[in-house]
Amino acid sequence: MKTIILFLLLSLTVAQSRVVEYDLHISEQKWSPPGHREARAITINGGVPGPTIRFRVGDTARIRVHNQLKDEDTSIHWHGLLLPNAQDGVPGVTTPSILPGTTHTFEFPITHAGTYWYHSHTGLQEQMGVLGSIVILPKNGEPVKADRDHVVVLSDWTREHADEVMRTLARGSEWYAFKKGTTQSLTGAAKAGALKDFFEREKGRMPAMDISDVGYDAFLANGHESIELPGQPGETLRLRFINAAASTYFYLQSATGPLKIVAADGPAVQPIRVKRLLTGMAETYDVLVTVPASGKWEVRATSQDGSGHASVWIGSGEEHPAPDVPKPDNYSMDSHLMAAMDEMDAKPVSEAEALASEPERPLPPYARLRSPHSTELPAGLPRRTLTMRATGDMERYVWSFNGKTFAEDGIIPIKKGEVLRLELINDTMMHHPLHLHGHFFRVLMGQGKYSPLKHTIDLPPMARRTIEFEANDAGDWLFHCHLLYHMHAGMTRIFSYQDPSWQPPGKLKEGSNIVCNDICCLPGDPDAKTGTVDPRQLGHVPHGGDHDHDPLYFFLDGSVQSHLSDGRLTLRNARNDFYADWFIGYGDDEDEYEVDVAWSRYFNPNFSTVLGGRFTDKDDEENRAFAGVNYRLPYLVDSFAQLDSEGDVRVGLGKSIQVTDRLGVFAEIDYDTGSEWEWSAGADWLLNKQFSLTTQYHSDHGFGGGIRFRF
Repeated sequence: MKTIILFLLLSLTVAQSRVVEYDLHISEQKWSPPGHREARAITINGGVPGPTIRFRVGDTARIRVHNQLKDEDTSIHWHGLLLPNAQDGVPGVTTPSILPGTTHTFEFPITHAGTYWYHSHTGLQEQMGVLGSIVILPKNGEPVKADRDHVVVLSDWTREHADEVMRTLARGSEWYAFKKGTTQSLTGAAKAGALKDFFEREKGRMPAMDISDVGYDAFLANGHESIELPGQPGETLRLRFINAAASTYFYLQSATGPLKIVAADGPAVQPIRVKRLLTGMAETYDVLVTVPASGKWEVRATSQDGSGHASVWIGSGEEHPAPDVPKPDNYSMDSHLMAAMDEMDAKPVSEAEALASEPERPLPPYARLRSPHSTELPAGLPRRTLTMRATGDMERYVWSFNGKTFAEDGIIPIKKGEVLRLELINDTMMHHPLHLHGHFFRVLMGQGKYSPLKHTIDLPPMARRTIEFEANDAGDWLFHCHLLYHMHAGMTRIFSYQDPSWQPPGKLKEGSNIVCNDICCLPGDPDAKTGTVDPRQLGHVPHGGDHDHDPLYFFLDGSVQSHLSDGRLTLRNARNDFYADWFIGYGDDEDEYEVDVAWSRYFNPNFSTVLGGRFTDKDDEENRAFAGVNYRLPYLVDSFAQLDSEGDVRVGLGKSIQVTDRLGVFAEIDYDTGSEWEWSAGADWLLNKQFSLTTQYHSDHGFGGGIRFRF
């Protein structure tokens, strides 16, 4: 009898649930924002972004995703939604890939309100246009009322194919900095009065800084560089901002005055006002703006690096643009770190004091966000603290946690019923928007039981954040940097729920607190130094899907000059270079060649090893094997030392310096106990991404010039 009653109650609940259905068609076509030349895009229902899909809490979502691509798999992840693990949409981890010509139906209950979005988790399709917005209304309507409700999807756009963008980043190219006008040079430092900072950076062996990785052609709001939203004078507009960019932070600012934040990452917050709001990739904010009595007023989304903006206009009449955001000072490391330091030292202040003291380039206002209700987790739950350091190499474009990419160490085993506190530390000079699938976490910045709930958090350069969440939904859930190219380069982990009998390192008791300094190893454990997982402690091991690969890239760099040709052909992944170097001198009585075929193993930005063979027709030399080390000295001077199979030693130094945004100079010198001294010096003048003019003096072959190429 009890079983029958339960069945009837369940049937009644299902019957009362409204099923809301959508069809999303993913296809390839030529597309561009108005005013730009078309390029290859992957659209949803023919547009970028895809349609806004809307629900109310209590609904059941039924979404059919049709893959109309000819030869590519695809996927859709429902970003920020709490749903069954199999519906999360991460190919190979939670959900099968959607094969070309097939349809996958997602169905899940809608359990919580807010502004969310959806996007592909396959390759780099998100950059190509596979993204859209989600709006979920509370059963009883929004707690903070507005007269109109608008969705604004922010994104970045480039005509370049996303795979080529990734390849350009992986080779350490400075082209995007030149494209954006942010190249750091000797003359630029002099003009900025920052020569001391320039040389201090080089002394510390740090490459030139930049806030954003990619040089974009446009920044968009709902697929346009400028949009107009309806609103009458005196009306309050709720603007649901979604940062769906692949690699761009945006500053939001309204010409009408401070923005009132009423929700962050979906959940409502106690309303606060800010003059300027920094939003990271994958974050969402609901803000209120009141339309003035007359005029057309701009709400501007400015890229963090100052290279462009998207405009949202409200009202009608004379235009009132939003204030310009001061551009960053890329020559001064202190300017990047000051806001984070100030935030750590900040004490609670009133809203008026906060507005008065708000810096021109603020960090996100996490310390001021408060949940309308208590978010405290049950005190009796067992607790662990995990330290996760954001690490990376901008030049080689290897991004990781605790020095390891996802392919090297991708799994964090956890147990249902425990509370995970994550100490997030940024050892890099880049911002990282870190996103957790399938859970909300508490942001711990002094708010106590009213700590806000979020699913994505900005981790500023050389700063730290502390978050915590209850492991309450079994399965495999991604945690990753939502800068698309950082995720693709290895800054990803999977929180993997283990069998009930599994225990983390150490003894996990109710209410206990275990500290794991390197992901899941206790201090003092042999594995703690490397952060690897003891396989005896690991039960279920998930597949990494599209995220555990270590892609290979081919690069060709060289020159053809009137007196010589030199260059390198490289096959590279995260840690290894397989390359062939060539040097050919000609045009005089000393025609000669030397070719090295070698393997170089990367350990960190300053150290690598090399093993290979040398083939040459130089006088008094013969083919041989060699081994050596490469080491970066202060002031970014490259050095090497090699010992070959004939007993000869070769050592050398090399240095390049950017004089202007186009002009670079270089010098190299080496000594070989067999062939003795050899040196060269020259200059390059940048023409475009692929070519430079070059001139060079070589100690054996004299002066000449020609073309330098990069493919």
